[in-house]
Amino acid sequence: MGLAPAFGSRMSQTLQIGLDGTVARIALDRPAHNAFDDVLIAELTSALDKFARDASVRALVLTGTGASFSAGADANWMRRMAQASEADNQVDSERLARLMRALNFFPKPTIARINGAAIGGGVGLVACCDIAIAADTAKFALSEVKLGLVPAVISPYVIAAIGLRQARRLFLSAELIDAQEAQRIGLVHRTVEAGRLDAMVEHELALLAKGAPQAQVEAKRLAFAMAGMTRARASACDGDNAALIARLRVGEEGQAGLSAFLDKRAPFWIGGK
Repeated sequence: MGLAPAFGSRMSQTLQIGLDGTVARIALDRPAHNAFDDVLIAELTSALDKFARDASVRALVLTGTGASFSAGADANWMRRMAQASEADNQVDSERLARLMRALNFFPKPTIARINGAAIGGGVGLVACCDIAIAADTAKFALSEVKLGLVPAVISPYVIAAIGLRQARRLFLSAELIDAQEAQRIGLVHRTVEAGRLDAMVEHELALLAKGAPQAQVEAKRLAFAMAGMTRARASACDGDNAALIARLRVGEEGQAGLSAFLDKRAPFWIGGK
C-alpha cells in the first residue's frame, strides 16, 4: 500500500514517514539495525510532534525496516558519548527522554509493529506504545548492565508495561527473551507469525477506527491519570534519570563497559582486561 508523503518534501535521514489515509506510519530506517543516534532521536521526536498536531491523523504505527525493530544505541554514537563530558551526556540523555515522553503521551492511539529485535531503547519504544504486536521471531533485551549502565530514561515506561517484579529481573540479568515471553510478562499484547504481522496490525487499526476520536484521546488520558502518570511527573523523573545515566557513562564501569563493547571483548568484571 502506497503512503502519501508527510511534511511536504522534507526528506528524513533515519526514518520512512508517510500517511495512509488517517493512519500515520513511521519506520525506523538506519543500516545498523535501526539503532539510535542523535539524528534519529531528533527526527523521530519531530515527526511525533507534527503528527500529534495533525487533526487528520487518527492513529500511528511505529515499526522498523529490515530485520530489526531497533537494536538500541548506535556504536558510533556510543563512542562519541563515551568521550563526552558528564554535562554533555546529560543533555544527550534528556533528548532521548523527551522522545520517549513524546511517544508515551502521544494523544492518539499508537501501535508498535515489532518486526524483529528490540534491544535497550527499542524496548522503551515498545513500552511507550498503546498496543504492541510482535512477530513470533522477535527478541527483546534490556542489555544495559552488560555495558556498565542502566535503562534509566526508559525505566518508567518499561515498569509501567511489565511491572516492578519483572523489571527487577530483566534490569539486572539483561536476559534476551523471545516474543512469547515478552507477551507473557506484558511487554507485547500479541505475537503472530511474521507473515501475519501486517494483517494483525490492520486488524487492530480496524478496531481503533470504530472508536470516537475525542473519546479515545480522553480514554488514554484517563488511563494515565488513574495510574498517576502525567507529563509533568514524567518530565521531573526524566531529569533525574538523565543525570543518572550521564554519571554512569563517565564512571569507571560505564567507560570500561562501552570500551569493551566497542572493542568486542569482555569487560573487566567478567574477566576482561
